[in-house]
Formats: sequence, structure tokens, C-alpha cells
Amino acid sequence: MKKILGITVLAAFIGGAAAIGGYKLIERNQLGGTISEKQQLYFANNPLKVSSAGEADFTQAAAAVAPGVVHIKTTYAASGKGQGGSSPFDMFDDFFGGGGRQAQRQPRAASGSGVIISQDGYIVTNNHVVENAEKVEVILTDRRKVEAKVIGRDPNTDLALIKVNATGLPVVKMGNSDNVQVGEWVLAVGYPLDLNTTVTAGIVSAKSRSIGIIGREQQQGNQLTEEEYEEYRRTGKRPQQPVNSSIEAFIQTDAAINPGNSGGALVNANGELVGINSAIASQSGYNQGYGFAIPVNLARKIVDDFMKYGSVKRGYIGVNFVPLSADNPEEIKTSEINGLYVNDVVAGGGAEAAGLKSGDIIKKVDGAIIYDSPDLQEKVGRLNPGDKVRLTVLRDGALKDYTVTLKGEASVGVVAKNNTAKGAEISKLGATFAPVSAAQKSKFGIANGVVVTGVAEGKAFDSYGIPKGLIITKVNGLSVNSVADVQKALPQTKNNIIRIAGVDEQGTYNFNFPVQ
Repeated sequence: MKKILGITVLAAFIGGAAAIGGYKLIERNQLGGTISEKQQLYFANNPLKVSSAGEADFTQAAAAVAPGVVHIKTTYAASGKGQGGSSPFDMFDDFFGGGGRQAQRQPRAASGSGVIISQDGYIVTNNHVVENAEKVEVILTDRRKVEAKVIGRDPNTDLALIKVNATGLPVVKMGNSDNVQVGEWVLAVGYPLDLNTTVTAGIVSAKSRSIGIIGREQQQGNQLTEEEYEEYRRTGKRPQQPVNSSIEAFIQTDAAINPGNSGGALVNANGELVGINSAIASQSGYNQGYGFAIPVNLARKIVDDFMKYGSVKRGYIGVNFVPLSADNPEEIKTSEINGLYVNDVVAGGGAEAAGLKSGDIIKKVDGAIIYDSPDLQEKVGRLNPGDKVRLTVLRDGALKDYTVTLKGEASVGVVAKNNTAKGAEISKLGATFAPVSAAQKSKFGIANGVVVTGVAEGKAFDSYGIPKGLIITKVNGLSVNSVADVQKALPQTKNNIIRIAGVDEQGTYNFNFPVQ
């Protein structure tokens, strides 16, 4: 009898310990882990019950998704600038409801959308929705208004992760954007024109679409000068250009998307998130054309990096290329019309180590045929430094496979644009910086410098008229070559005055302004 009683007590003890251990494991997974683990746990306990069996009936999908799409309200510092501005992201101001730049010095407000991806308050949206915002508020579908913290921003993909201090939130299930098919039904869910939750329907009209909005500034900066082009024609040696780090591989849809939809959800008929709405192509800036969404598989990688590292860890092949077509530039001596023509290979990069050369034509990545740049960029953009990709390359009329180990930003001379609180932005100046290229040093006859890549409205550089594009050579009399140099030089003021020396196409400049 005592033996039986002992076995019973032991069994009860083991069962209790197992239950407590299981609970702690679940609790730990709820508190930490990647967004994929958070989603798996949530939907294991809350299965998505949506049917899309043949009929164009989206009621279940809309009901499942709408509670997890939120309204984002942003507030900006007063601006002293008038109408105008040449940034390609000015169109994004209109898209997410900013209404353009204001002539008066007054606080500005804008609105957009966001998608809840975990019960504990993580929300994915667009970078341009929260960029430079002094305050970010989220209005939940139950009308609660909560302030959000920006966890990270990535201008290279126009994605951002924010978090609110709330639990038990409704979650939108992430799908698989690789499975999206041209012609399938999709829903756009968001807050267009400052309206409450709005659902529109359409089809996927194209995939892997590049519209040149994210990388426009980089592309303009990478164009050869007349002198460089003449040297290239004479010698056949193209000056090495900075690698374009932007990624555009949009899902294109004709579902109605308007200003305010930015950062909202694009979901399939099963109620699964397949994209984050980001831009529109329209003559008026309203729904007269197509909408473009960032594939969720790319968004998942960006979000997980923000949660794990605080910034995005990009892997680079280390090549500059031109997409081939029937209208190849005259300097490209090939009859091929598909693939990516390698202009140059970055010294010390993964491609050089693998054996790629200028003049190679990349035809496949991991066995998938490449027709245009998004076919390569989006796939590589989902990988990390140290990961390997197999490139099939056409050289001298023969195809050959090369295995490239991806390297980080430093290998291609890219300054990280993952703008977290500790990113490339210097808050005291209200600006972001990047090192000058060798071509710029030669052009302006300088030995060092950093380029102003962004200026926050209402902050120091904006207030004192220091423009984007200026090359800063000295801060407080000290030569600068990097963001770290600028930060080290800032405390070296005289009478609390910051002194900036710079140069651009118009000549040399000196700015002096008090420490703020």
C-alpha cells in the first residue's frame, strides 16, 4: 500500500513539474523569440478560421484581419522651410497623409497605417510613416490611443518596427509572399484619407516590381560624370561606384490604395499577410493607378533583425550591375537580353572571393532565373552576412556556378541606413551622414569628408540652412571622415559654438551656430 502511495505521489510530482515547466516555456516564448515564433505560438492557440473556396467572398478574411490593422498618427517639429523640396520621398509625404511641406513654422501632423504582428505590441509599418517624427501614436481598433516607440527603421526597404505598451492584442497572421500568384485576389486594409478601417479588393497584377522610388537618390549619386564617362570610353575601365543598397521587389496590385494606406496590410483571401502597402503610381497621388506592397517574407527578416540586433544585418554579394534588355547601353557588348550584367566587382567583397569578374552576366540565383534586379535583390535581402548563395554566371558563352559567401556593409563601403536610436543620425545636429567617395574627393580636391545624406526638419541643420548633399570636411576645426569622427569633434566647441566647414557644387561654406 505504501509503495502504491509513493508511486502516486511521485507521478503527481512529475506531472506538476512538467506542467510548470511547460507553462514557463510558453511564457518565455511569449516574452521573447523571433516574430515567427511569436506568430506560431499565437496561431496555435488561435487558429485562423477563414475559407476561400472558389468564391469571391472576403467577409471572413476582412473580419480576421481588420482588428489587427491600426491607425498611426505622427507629429513633427515646426518647419522653417517653404513649399518645395526635391526629395523623391516628398511623394510619400502625400501618400501617408502629410499634405506636403508647410510654409509656416508650425507643428505638422500626418497619418498612416500599421499591422500588429505580435500580442505584446510589435507593429510593422513603413519607414516613411514614422521617419523624423517627434511623436508616434497608435489608435487601436477599440479606439484606445497609445504612444509607440520606434524600435528600428530601414530606409533601404522602407520598413519600420514600432512597439506599444499593450498586451493581448489581435494579430495578423503572416503568410508566404513567395506563394503569391499574379491574378489572385488580395485585400488592402488600412486607414486611407484619415477614414476609419477600410477594406478594398483587387488582384495581384505583377510581382518583383521596381519603381525606382527607394533607390532614386542612390541611383542619381551613382551616375558617371562627363569626365568619368569619357575616361571609361577611352580606357574601358569604369570607376567603381558605391553599391546600391536599396531593395525594391514590390507586389503590384489594383486594390484601391490611397493616402493613409501606407504601412497597412495586403492580405490574401485566406486572411494571411502577404505585403506591407508602401507606394502608389498615380498621376494625381490618389487611386488612379496601382499600389505597391513590400513582400512579407522580406519584412519578416527586417523585423526579426530589429528585435534581435536592433538594426538590420544585410549580406552583400559585392557587385554593381545593369539589368539587361532589348535596349542595352552601347558600352555593354552582349546580345543577351536577360540577366544582370556585372559592371564591376567590389574589391574585398564576396563576389571577388568567389571568382566573379566584370563583364559576367548573372543568369540565376540558387537555380531561379533572373530577369531583372528585384529577382536578385529581394532574395539576397532576406539573407545575412555569412550566408551563401549560388549564382549561375554566363562568361565567354558558357554557364558556370559560383558559390558566394555574403559579407556585411563594410565589405562594400555602405554606411548602415538602419536608423535606430543609435543609427547614423546625430540627434544634436538633426542629420545623417555617409563617407565621401573617392570620386567626390577627386572632384572637389579634398582629402576627407562626410556627406550630409538627410536633414530632419526643425532640427539644427535645417534651422541654419545646412543642406542635404553638402560635404562636411571639418567640425570644430577637426577633419572628419566618418560619423564617429563627427561625434568625437562635436564636444570640441569654443564658447559653445559649433563650427562646420563644407563644400559642394556652389563652393565652400562655413556655418557657426550655438550648441542646442
